[in-house]
Parts: sequence; structure tokens; C-alpha cells
Amino acid sequence: MVLFFAFGVAAQTTNTLSDAEIQGRALAQKIIRQWPAESSTNHGTLQIRDGKGNRTNLLVEFEIYSSPINWGNLYRTYSAAADTSRWNESLEIIHANNLTNRYWYMEPRGFLGLAVFEVTQTTPFANSDFWLHDLGLEFFHWPTQKVLKKEIHRTCACTVLESTNPNPTTNGYSRVVSWVDTESLGIVEAYAYDFNGKKLKDFYPKDIKKV
Repeated sequence: MVLFFAFGVAAQTTNTLSDAEIQGRALAQKIIRQWPAESSTNHGTLQIRDGKGNRTNLLVEFEIYSSPINWGNLYRTYSAAADTSRWNESLEIIHANNLTNRYWYMEPRGFLGLAVFEVTQTTPFANSDFWLHDLGLEFFHWPTQKVLKKEIHRTCACTVLESTNPNPTTNGYSRVVSWVDTESLGIVEAYAYDFNGKKLKDFYPKDIKKV
């Protein structure tokens, strides 16, 4: 009887959603349930330009690791490209099915050792325009997901997915619109809107490929 009641409530909740919302939830779940086939490490350069035009280049190490129960992303920055033994800051994002993402931020404190704390807010990564939750694709975990349309975007067959924040903050996103490549599920482009509905960010990768 309890199981029947629970099923009835779940069915009733789903029935209140439109077809576009049902498809949106399914697509978002498909994206966040992707599991890396193997661990890997890559390096690149993070080029940051501030409002005055000043540029800063940081070496970035990006690691993906996988375990039987979860998988994670690890980002580290280095001030000198020639010295990868001493990093400036580190972000670890832990993913697991049916659980919320966990964000662990670490930074060295000289002779005091290492400072480690869990982050639950929109903190910039390495003083860039990337927030920590951007790197974890947190907006795909929001409950309201809606497929707006399907179209060719940047020569890719895409599904346009709108993710709406149920509790937007004044310094966060109210919604994110993503063009998701049908074949690879990679983000071809994404617009992030602020609390007042004004476009705040445009994520525009030069290229994508499925690995």
C-alpha cells in the first residue's frame, strides 16, 4: 500500500509536467549520468583579462578520475609554467549518481600546511569568470529543465535546453540556456542569465569532440 501510494504521487508529479519539461529532465539526467571510461590528466593555459585589459596567464592541470562509487574532476593552477611542484589553488568536484555534487576547495598555507573547505557558493576559480559551480555543470542538477527546440547551431545538430534556478540569488544565475550537441552531449554554447534576467555569461568553446 505504501509502495502504491508512493508510485501514485510520483506519477501525479510527472503528469503535471509538460512534454518539453519531461524531455528536458531526461536530457539533463543523461548528461550528468555520463561516467568517464578511464582516468586522464591534461594541461593548458588559463588566460584571464580583467576589466582594465590586464592579462594573466596561469598553467592549469585538469584531472579526471573514476572509482566504482563516484568520479571526480580536479583542477589545479600554477603561477609558473616551469614549476609544477607547487600549485596555487585546487578544486575537486565529486560526482555520484542520485547525489548532489560536492565541491572541495584547497589552497596551500605556507608552513601551516593545507586549507581544505567545502564550497557551496559562486566562488570564482583563479579570479576568472568561471565559477566553481560552472565547472561542475551545476545548472543541469536544477529541478526545472525544459527543451525549447532543436536546431543546427555551429554546424552541430543541437537540443536547446533551458535550466531554471528555483531559488536564484542576487549574485547567481536565474537560468541557463544550453545548446547541447545531440551526438556527444557536449555544450556547443551556453548563455547564463543573472538575477534580473540579463545575460551575464556566454560560454563559447572553440571546438568540442567526444573522447
